Amino acid sequence: MLKVTPDAEKFVLELLDKNNKKDHGVKIYMAGMACSGPQFGMSFQKEKDEGDTELKMSGFSFFIDEEAKEALEECVVEYVDDPNFGTGLTISNPKAKGCSSCGGGCH
Repeated sequence: MLKVTPDAEKFVLELLDKNNKKDHGVKIYMAGMACSGPQFGMSFQKEKDEGDTELKMSGFSFFIDEEAKEALEECVVEYVDDPNFGTGLTISNPKAKGCSSCGGGCH
Protein backbone atom coordinates (compact mmCIF):
# COMPACT_ATOMS: atom_id res chain seq x y z
CA MET A 1 0.00 0.00 0.00
CA LEU A 2 0.95 3.65 -0.35
CA LYS A 3 3.54 4.95 2.13
CA VAL A 4 3.52 8.50 3.50
CA THR A 5 6.59 10.18 5.00
CA PRO A 6 6.23 12.02 8.34
CA ASP A 7 7.10 15.35 6.63
CA ALA A 8 4.34 14.79 4.06
CA GLU A 9 1.84 14.02 6.79
CA LYS A 10 2.83 17.20 8.67
CA PHE A 11 2.55 19.27 5.47
CA VAL A 12 -0.99 17.98 4.79
CA LEU A 13 -2.10 18.77 8.34
CA GLU A 14 -0.73 22.32 8.01
CA LEU A 15 -2.37 22.71 4.59
CA LEU A 16 -5.75 21.55 5.90
CA ASP A 17 -5.48 23.96 8.82
CA LYS A 18 -4.40 26.90 6.64
CA ASN A 19 -7.34 26.32 4.27
CA ASN A 20 -9.92 25.84 7.06
CA LYS A 21 -10.44 22.22 5.96
CA LYS A 22 -9.63 20.42 9.23
CA ASP A 23 -12.67 18.17 8.67
CA HIS A 24 -11.42 17.09 5.22
CA GLY A 25 -8.96 14.59 3.87
CA VAL A 26 -7.04 14.36 0.61
CA LYS A 27 -8.31 12.50 -2.45
CA ILE A 28 -5.65 10.92 -4.70
CA TYR A 29 -6.78 10.15 -8.23
CA MET A 30 -5.34 9.26 -11.63
CA ALA A 31 -4.67 12.41 -13.65
CA GLY A 32 -3.18 10.83 -16.78
CA MET A 33 -0.18 8.94 -18.10
CA ALA A 34 3.34 10.09 -18.93
CA CYS A 35 6.45 8.31 -20.17
CA SER A 36 7.29 7.44 -16.58
CA GLY A 37 3.87 5.95 -15.87
CA PRO A 38 0.74 7.17 -14.13
CA GLN A 39 0.39 10.76 -13.00
CA PHE A 40 -1.70 11.57 -9.94
CA GLY A 41 -3.76 14.50 -8.77
CA MET A 42 -4.80 15.48 -5.26
CA SER A 43 -7.70 17.49 -3.93
CA PHE A 44 -9.45 18.18 -0.64
CA GLN A 45 -12.36 15.83 0.03
CA LYS A 46 -14.63 15.73 3.05
CA GLU A 47 -15.42 12.02 3.13
CA LYS A 48 -14.79 8.73 1.40
CA ASP A 49 -16.62 8.13 -1.89
CA GLU A 50 -18.06 4.73 -2.70
CA GLY A 51 -15.23 2.53 -3.97
CA ASP A 52 -12.48 4.62 -2.36
CA THR A 53 -9.84 3.08 -0.14
CA GLU A 54 -9.25 5.09 3.01
CA LEU A 55 -5.74 5.40 4.40
CA LYS A 56 -6.06 6.86 7.89
CA MET A 57 -3.28 9.12 9.09
CA SER A 58 -2.96 11.14 12.32
CA GLY A 59 -5.69 13.76 11.99
CA PHE A 60 -6.83 13.15 8.39
CA SER A 61 -7.27 10.46 5.73
CA PHE A 62 -6.13 9.91 2.18
CA PHE A 63 -8.96 8.71 -0.06
CA ILE A 64 -7.67 6.68 -2.99
CA ASP A 65 -9.97 6.02 -5.91
CA GLU A 66 -10.25 2.56 -7.44
CA GLU A 67 -8.36 3.53 -10.61
CA ALA A 68 -5.35 4.89 -8.67
CA LYS A 69 -5.21 2.15 -6.03
CA GLU A 70 -3.19 -0.42 -7.98
CA ALA A 71 -0.85 2.19 -9.50
CA LEU A 72 -0.04 3.53 -6.01
CA GLU A 73 0.83 0.10 -4.60
CA GLU A 74 4.56 0.72 -4.06
CA CYS A 75 4.55 4.52 -4.14
CA VAL A 76 5.62 7.03 -1.50
CA VAL A 77 4.04 10.43 -0.79
CA GLU A 78 6.83 12.82 0.14
CA TYR A 79 7.12 16.49 1.03
CA VAL A 80 9.53 18.42 -1.20
CA ASP A 81 10.96 21.89 -0.82
CA ASP A 82 13.09 22.58 -3.87
CA PRO A 83 14.06 26.07 -5.05
CA ASN A 84 13.74 24.96 -8.69
CA PHE A 85 10.46 23.05 -8.45
CA GLY A 86 8.66 24.56 -5.46
CA THR A 87 7.15 23.23 -2.28
CA GLY A 88 4.50 20.55 -1.95
CA LEU A 89 3.80 16.85 -2.18
CA THR A 90 5.15 14.40 -4.70
CA ILE A 91 4.21 10.79 -5.34
CA SER A 92 7.02 8.57 -6.53
CA ASN A 93 7.69 4.90 -7.00
CA PRO A 94 11.23 4.09 -5.83
CA LYS A 95 11.24 0.93 -7.97
CA ALA A 96 10.24 2.73 -11.19
CA LYS A 97 12.78 2.84 -13.99
CA GLY A 98 13.47 5.90 -16.12
CA CYS A 99 12.46 5.99 -19.76
CA SER A 100 14.48 6.72 -22.85
CA SER A 101 12.07 9.30 -24.27
CA CYS A 102 12.67 11.65 -21.35
CA GLY A 103 16.33 11.04 -20.67
CA GLY A 104 15.91 8.31 -18.08
CA GLY A 105 15.23 10.69 -15.23
CA CYS A 106 11.51 10.05 -14.83
CA HIS A 107 10.04 8.38 -11.79
